[in-house]
Amino acid sequence: MRHYLDIITVLAKKDFKIRYRNSVLGFLWALLNPLAYMLILTLVFSLLLRVNIPNFAAWLLVGLLVWRFFSIGTSQGLVSIIGNPSMVSKVYVPRYIIVLSTNLANLLGAALEFGALLPLLVLLGGSLTTYALFLPAILILEFLLVFGISLGLSALSLRYRDFYELWDIALQLGFFLSPIVYDTSLIPTRFQYLYSLNPVTRLIDSARAIFLLHHLPSLYDNAVIILSVMIFLFIGFLIFRSLEGRFAEEL
Repeated sequence: MRHYLDIITVLAKKDFKIRYRNSVLGFLWALLNPLAYMLILTLVFSLLLRVNIPNFAAWLLVGLLVWRFFSIGTSQGLVSIIGNPSMVSKVYVPRYIIVLSTNLANLLGAALEFGALLPLLVLLGGSLTTYALFLPAILILEFLLVFGISLGLSALSLRYRDFYELWDIALQLGFFLSPIVYDTSLIPTRFQYLYSLNPVTRLIDSARAIFLLHHLPSLYDNAVIILSVMIFLFIGFLIFRSLEGRFAEEL
């Protein structure tokens, strides 16, 4: 077990370093990207479309950071097996370790993004209270959700190479199906329940609750997230294990 932990640590460090290797600005890109999106979307929705949401820039930044964690994590998890052929065909380790290490590197990146942008969040109207201590729990729950989805995607993308393009389209759709640039109150009443089952919606609402609304996430939010994590982990492992035996042949 200790041997596997060492492998996971080494792979996670490698994945994290590769993300910013040969980049002039390095980790600064992780900060500039959400900031650029925030500025553009604030201009469009707050100034041009007159969205009436208090502290809209801070509200938007929180949603973008949560979404980036999900989007980048699942996209990189999807190609984790394809991108490490030697780990699959030449080294014997449980293959899920490859996906896990990629997702751990993304968790580290997301935590650093939140940490680095917290001062800006405060300047934009947010506040750091004791409720902010709940952030690690939100990030861990999102990490488990991303890991479960990544397991399924990494196995399916090896069998069906079109999955990368399909998931890219799904993420574009998911951006607008999650309350990143609008409030959930805009969703028609008849669709509210179905919409509320989106775990990313609950994660975004939970993060906004601790930074902007000064209260802990609701029990309903937590229940939806935890149940979603369990479902996606189960389905992800099921798909992964059923296709794992043919990984070396598919590469």
